[in-house]
Amino acid sequence: MKTIAVIGTGYWGKNLVRNYHNLGVLKTICDSNFNIIDEFKRSSKDVGIITDFNEILNDQEIKGIVIATPAESHFKFAEEALNSGKDVYVEKPLALQIDHAERLIELAEKNKRILMVGHLLQYHSAFIKLKQLARNGELGRIQYIYSTRLSLGKIRREENSLWSFAPHDISMILALCNEMPDEISAIGANYLHNRIADVTVTHLSFPSGIKSHIFVSWLHPFKEQKLVVVADKEMAVFEDSQPWDKKLRLYSHAIKWQNGMPIPEKAEAEPIIVEPVEPLLMECKHFLECIEKRQSPITDGHEGYRVLKVLDFAQRSLEKESVVFKTKEITTDKKQYFAHKSAIIDEPCEIGANTKIWHFSHIMKNAKVGENCILGQNVNVASGVIIGNNVKVQNNVSIYTGTVIEDDVFLGPSCVLTNVTNPRSQINRHSLYEKTVIKRGTSIGANATIVCGVTIGRYAFIAAGAVITKDVPDYALMMGVPARKVGWMSRHGIKLSKPNSEGIMVCPESKMRYKEVEPGIVRCLDLDEEAPLPEEMQTGTIPYDSFKTISQ
Repeated sequence: MKTIAVIGTGYWGKNLVRNYHNLGVLKTICDSNFNIIDEFKRSSKDVGIITDFNEILNDQEIKGIVIATPAESHFKFAEEALNSGKDVYVEKPLALQIDHAERLIELAEKNKRILMVGHLLQYHSAFIKLKQLARNGELGRIQYIYSTRLSLGKIRREENSLWSFAPHDISMILALCNEMPDEISAIGANYLHNRIADVTVTHLSFPSGIKSHIFVSWLHPFKEQKLVVVADKEMAVFEDSQPWDKKLRLYSHAIKWQNGMPIPEKAEAEPIIVEPVEPLLMECKHFLECIEKRQSPITDGHEGYRVLKVLDFAQRSLEKESVVFKTKEITTDKKQYFAHKSAIIDEPCEIGANTKIWHFSHIMKNAKVGENCILGQNVNVASGVIIGNNVKVQNNVSIYTGTVIEDDVFLGPSCVLTNVTNPRSQINRHSLYEKTVIKRGTSIGANATIVCGVTIGRYAFIAAGAVITKDVPDYALMMGVPARKVGWMSRHGIKLSKPNSEGIMVCPESKMRYKEVEPGIVRCLDLDEEAPLPEEMQTGTIPYDSFKTISQ
């Protein structure tokens, strides 16, 4: 049944017309350009050709309206379509003003209508595969993303190169990072018109530490469309201008540490085979499927809003000549984390993707929790606390204001963290909270107490019941009340062997070597302290009982 109408059949709209016509669902075309209308009348005799948009709104057989008009008219047409009870697809950008985008989202939700934005590359089989690799952890931890979208034309006068070219790249980068940036800046240059930027570079910084930049220009000697993802396991390149067997390539480059120096080991590109299918066809099919099944599109109104928000901040930075805007993460009704129904989440706060928050836990305003964390039952995270990625917090732990917890930390059941050394009920010291830093990879044992104002070094191991009253060096094993250092621990949580004649200590499980390079300062000789463990070393293989008989 023919249920789709396309409004706007110019530069890009004609491609939408072609796909919906080939899918056998195109009922009507609407355009005010009589030359275009005459052309379609000759080639598409089975499709209605009209100039009055109201005819589409009043046609009960039309279920979905596809809007491919100039960007400044997107809001007007989409608003009217949603109010008439139609499902709506809008070419990028969703709107030119933030409040207009919010209005469209509200209308779609109020009227129970589909609202989809044409961020085409989200439907490209190569990008779909790239996103899958990122989500599955096959790339490792993403560190940096940059994109280039360059060509000689198509030059526009109604919008600059940022708004014309960058939405697709912003959409892809946000999808890969799975979070909103907290800092945005942009610079540009005007050559053909004194108020329209022909070249722009946009910089994005994300709460997880990912950095990104987007370089767009329509004054470039050749066409280039490339997205590069640098992660700690793989580097990926999505280059749409390449043949299908080279559009997505992985580079398994490695950085080896030798004598404290990083040495790159280069690898050949590995092509990733993807299905050679037109992205626009897949996008059109997705809109039809969403209409039929009443499901939210991948690029729904909220996704379009997030892209528009980044564009808006970038444009404001561009106008103020590279001013850096600090943003707050944009929240939507789509949570990227899990929270048990008994948990309390006070907004605004930041909670990373794939984090799980269990029964009776409380995340207070302005707290920040990273990705892939697990917070057990009855955990309290106070305002201003910063928790990194992959942190495990066991039951009955309160983390108070002033605490900074880096990545890969383990907090055992009922361990205690404080933030005032000399508390008195009658004395208000809310502005005098002391800072406690628990560095990467540290383990805090059950019922241990951390007196505030200390820094616990990387991969330190605090035994159950220990009381920490002063700074702890990297890799230290601390036991007792008050705690004292009784040895050194490996990154695998195994007490290191006694030093050999060269001063080297070996982890019984991983066989990685450690050395006290200065009194009280231990370093791993085989891997930098900030480098992640190789994947093959991330799973324990030997029961702890096996190590108890090793002579220390």
